[in-house]
Amino acid sequence: MDTRFLAISELDDVPSVAVVVDVMRAFTVAAWAFAQGAEKIVLAESLDEALALKARHPGWTALKDGPPAPGFDAVNSPGMLRSVDLGGRTVVQKTTAGTVGALAVKEASLVLCAGFVVAEATARLLRMRAADQVTFVVTGEDGRADEDLACAQYIARRATEADTDAAAFLRRAGGSRAAAELAQGVRQGVHPDDVALCLELDRFPFAMVATLEDQLMVLRPSAVPSPTD
Repeated sequence: MDTRFLAISELDDVPSVAVVVDVMRAFTVAAWAFAQGAEKIVLAESLDEALALKARHPGWTALKDGPPAPGFDAVNSPGMLRSVDLGGRTVVQKTTAGTVGALAVKEASLVLCAGFVVAEATARLLRMRAADQVTFVVTGEDGRADEDLACAQYIARRATEADTDAAAFLRRAGGSRAAAELAQGVRQGVHPDDVALCLELDRFPFAMVATLEDQLMVLRPSAVPSPTD
């Protein structure tokens, strides 16, 4: 499997297979939303679009980065979202990096959104699809976010070497700038457990696949059988 690791700004063509990584916190939050019963997540291009979608669909749940804001139901925090019942609901998500990265590769034939919480399922899906070329989109800090790069490199290794150990990659993520800012309360809309939840390896057994549906980028969970199933 040929891999490349690019920032959003470095995407100069449409990749065949793209894995968009945002560990802290967009795609950890997305995984928790599915665990809490969400049917699908619509990735919004802007806050205005998120609010417009919410206005057209009052039963949808809108969430964003930062502090609570009028019109939004939740913030981009796994620690806060894990107590919210989202059974059967559609979530509209707009974040600074993760959703932007997914929308940047929306024309790819396969788009996976990932963090450590779905790392093994994501790697297994790449193995199942026998992907020859995979572009990992490192969304944070214009491609310099070490938590995202570490996770991307780990998934890439697991996709070809199933015995790869996660410890060193998780240590890098735990020592990242994003982890420090979340732990120190520099960012708003943060729960004290957010960093730990973002570093919880393989918490969920599904991968997350984004596809275009009626001109919207829609994320859904995808069950990935284990080798023993």
